[in-house]
Amino acid sequence: MIITRSPLRISLGGGGTDLPSYYRDHTGFVISAAIDKYVYITLHQTFVTDLIIKYSKMERVATIEEIQHPIIREAMQQVGVEAGYLELTSMADIPAGTGLGSSGSFTTALLKALHTYKKNVVQPHELARQACQIEIERLHEPIGKQDQYIAAFGGLTCFRFHSNDEVEVFPLRINTEHLYNLEDNLLLFFTGYTRSASNILKEQDDKSKQNDNDMINNLHFIKDLGKRSKEALEHGNLREFADLMNVHWEHKKKRSGSMSNPQIDEWYELACQNGALGGKLIGAGGGGFLMFYAEEKSRLRHAMTQAGMKEVRFRFDFEGTKTVIQ
Repeated sequence: MIITRSPLRISLGGGGTDLPSYYRDHTGFVISAAIDKYVYITLHQTFVTDLIIKYSKMERVATIEEIQHPIIREAMQQVGVEAGYLELTSMADIPAGTGLGSSGSFTTALLKALHTYKKNVVQPHELARQACQIEIERLHEPIGKQDQYIAAFGGLTCFRFHSNDEVEVFPLRINTEHLYNLEDNLLLFFTGYTRSASNILKEQDDKSKQNDNDMINNLHFIKDLGKRSKEALEHGNLREFADLMNVHWEHKKKRSGSMSNPQIDEWYELACQNGALGGKLIGAGGGGFLMFYAEEKSRLRHAMTQAGMKEVRFRFDFEGTKTVIQ
């Protein structure tokens, strides 16, 4: 029995500049934080000749080529795992389509399990590179790279995406006291909406490829906000970071008409009236989780739960993708 897990993530700055359609011309910069909510993959040998795959559906196939789940099919082909006498199951603490990078976490956890099965040693950088290769290059998803990299590395981590597709990885230099304060004062609330990140991001991807001035300038600004957020966090200016979250959200909404909706805007305003100093929608937009920075947390929690929102409490994860049982 092999069990692997990969953390989900929240984006702290620069989100959207990690798409190849942007960073290959302008370079990208993102700060992400892994959290203690996970995607799990279990893999074990069976006594039946078929390959059994369980996720939101169940598949039982004789060959890799018959697998309907595209990421599982591509990952097994890439690692060189042969079909038969195997059962693979995926589980997650949070549903897919909620803006916490579940697809990237799923792919890294899956690759880690398959490499463990093949007795291959794979480092975080290579694990993330392979996950990006599957999702972006082989499956042509219009997504970025931060999810795969933060899942593989964990922690509070900065990523610089270079035009030659190289990814520079370095930790956020935040001291322990400010780290704990940040962790305590960030709150996640589920909107109840799930959506496909690919559908939301396709509009940004298409406009970036067309060199749409408004989109490119918007992403330039978001990248600069990411760098300013890094400085604020590393200097312990958490209220300044909260202010930058608000600015980020206002500019993020301009990328697409489907980024928000009246209900999300109403919840956001309610949070700001009840102690939230800053906030934004996590992920590509259109649903998922609202994240707020608040020092008056009990007041904010009461207001949001009264409005029908469910809070998901979390801590940061510093382990990244790992094999739990082997």
